[in-house]
Amino acid sequence: MKYDVNVELKNRVEEYSFGSVAKQANGAAWLKSGDTVILATVVIDETEIVKDDFLPLTVQYIEKTYAAGKLPGGFFKRETKPSDFETLTSRIVDRSIRPLFPKGFGYPTQITILVFSADKESDLQVLALNAASAALYTSNIDINTSVSAVRAAKVDGALVLNPTLSELKNSTLDLYLSGTSKELLMIEMRSFGGEKVEVNDMFIDPMLDPTMATGVLSTHISNAMPEDELINVFEKAEALLFASNAKYEEQFASFKKETIEMEYKAHTINDEMVEYVRSIHLEDIKIAMTQMAKSERSTALRHLRKKILLEKEEWVEVELKDAIEKVKKEEVRAQILNERVRADGRALTEVRPITISTNVLPSAHSSCLFTRGGTQALVVLTMGGPKDAQMFETLTEEGTQNENFMVHYNFPGFSVGEASPIMGTKRRELGHGNLAKRALEPIVNLDGQTVRLVSEILESNGSSSMATVCGGYMALKAADIETSDVVAGIAMGMVSDGDRYAILSDIMGLEDHDGDMDFKVTGSKEGITAMQMDIKLGGVSLDVLKEALYQAKAGRTHIIDIMIASEKEIELNDGVLPSVDFFHIDPSFIGEIIGQAGKTIREMIEKFEVAIDIDKKDGKVKITGKNKTGVAGARGHIEGIVNSPKIAKIKYEVGDKHEGTVKKIVDFGAFIELPDGTDGLLHISKVADHKVEKVSDVLSEGEKISVEILEFKGNKISLGRA
Repeated sequence: MKYDVNVELKNRVEEYSFGSVAKQANGAAWLKSGDTVILATVVIDETEIVKDDFLPLTVQYIEKTYAAGKLPGGFFKRETKPSDFETLTSRIVDRSIRPLFPKGFGYPTQITILVFSADKESDLQVLALNAASAALYTSNIDINTSVSAVRAAKVDGALVLNPTLSELKNSTLDLYLSGTSKELLMIEMRSFGGEKVEVNDMFIDPMLDPTMATGVLSTHISNAMPEDELINVFEKAEALLFASNAKYEEQFASFKKETIEMEYKAHTINDEMVEYVRSIHLEDIKIAMTQMAKSERSTALRHLRKKILLEKEEWVEVELKDAIEKVKKEEVRAQILNERVRADGRALTEVRPITISTNVLPSAHSSCLFTRGGTQALVVLTMGGPKDAQMFETLTEEGTQNENFMVHYNFPGFSVGEASPIMGTKRRELGHGNLAKRALEPIVNLDGQTVRLVSEILESNGSSSMATVCGGYMALKAADIETSDVVAGIAMGMVSDGDRYAILSDIMGLEDHDGDMDFKVTGSKEGITAMQMDIKLGGVSLDVLKEALYQAKAGRTHIIDIMIASEKEIELNDGVLPSVDFFHIDPSFIGEIIGQAGKTIREMIEKFEVAIDIDKKDGKVKITGKNKTGVAGARGHIEGIVNSPKIAKIKYEVGDKHEGTVKKIVDFGAFIELPDGTDGLLHISKVADHKVEKVSDVLSEGEKISVEILEFKGNKISLGRA
């Protein structure tokens, strides 16, 4: 393969070939970085223009198992449905590429990204976006802006840009930025923390007065990244992002195909209708805006359309709908910018009322019904053991991996008043579940358990994913699972007219639809564990981003205080909640706990309905059961064995002689019970000073004999006649 461009980036070199393969596509880029090879293609359907007001773009990121010398797992030996990683990567590329298309672009567009070869150190999500952008930039479509990605990690306290996968595994930060040479477009972030921080243990709600936040400072390990530190990382990553895109545009320019003539959708709004609605029916628009539920607001606007059509019978309803929508959007934004008041009467920083009910499902291990304004999530937790983990494979890892913390998010149509059937998991549902997982995972110590959280969205009016985070944390506490911190989530928005801007806390659906930014932030009072941001207006400055982060922190603190108060009211589902107990014993007692041929431990497992795991090296015992009663019973039984006077341990040494009792005769010898109750084996060859055919010819069960300690084999004692 002949490569046309060699792009040298920080910690990575990318080689591109244009025009060598996939020549019938509108654009194609063959990318090689290390031993990773990716082909990205762009194809548009020039025979059809979709008239609806959306961009008909589809992005598919597809991994081929042969890329890593693997055969597909499972019964069918060919690639089938996309993995979660493939779906999430497709979504990341889509969200980054979509803002590049000009307004009115209505041609169905397919971007396909195929991974043909993969090494163990390449960041496939970064390379996927870079390849897709190269294919689009050099295509014959009228797009003249490059978009690319930079990932940032923090390894041993040092910032690493464009890290290898090995470095990323050892990182306390995973930050994915995408943007152009001038604008930041998208952020995906999660923090693994693990650094000492000072924390105020006595908080007065800073939403009321930030200067009043006083208390006692303490130090502990945090899994959240402080806002100031994150902003510093943003600055360095953004600078590299801008420089990289400038380099791409310079080196790709000569390979761009001649642009084809394209017809854009003419989306004009009838000015006469707009002026009529604005002057005659503005109060009706304001009333409709106060209907917080999407279905109620849609009904109010539909009734307004019917009312106006009775006044203006010659008008076309579709055009009138656009005119009403424009006036409504103008009013929503003007009210925020001019009056600093939102459609539901809230101040810009105000969070909607929150109610929390835990363990509302008596047969589930734990549950939480979290309601914030018109958004409601029922989050249900189920616990299992190590064998219940989700198995999965990746191109860059050897063998099968196990995922023992899962967050699944479901968004049925009835949550927004839509009559739609419940089908398979959509990309949005997978993405929101992944965001909630990244938010909660750093604070959970499962120690071998498997936990599945399922969020059923029962009502949605803004940021159901953040309700999932809050409800997910409360479900963890309602299952008595240990966490290192309290984590909540809040969705932020922004409205800007170019000169002025307003940042909104806890946005509702109306503000998401008519605003300029969707910015989800999760974390503790100390910092951020996960974040996701999409910019609709074409970039955002770091100064505005910093302001949004601190406003989010104030709102998050307010929510956390409510959650902490609710924690005190939790009543566990003791009857159904699995229980886990950890404790240590002297490893020398393990033989008695296990018993001969495992008899003792099997009897405990059956009697108390538990699973028992014992580390033979350090004596750590883990008991898992269906309820606390069984676990407590098993622990008591083990401690009874350990503390029994019968086995007050004697320190045996080779050569010691003791009187023992013949406990059991077997074909190959006899088990002799020593003075402290420990069993030793007297092999048939040691029973007498002559050859013995049957042990029972020489010894009888219950007989007292003198024996000598010959050797130790692990926890087993080999004996001879004294």
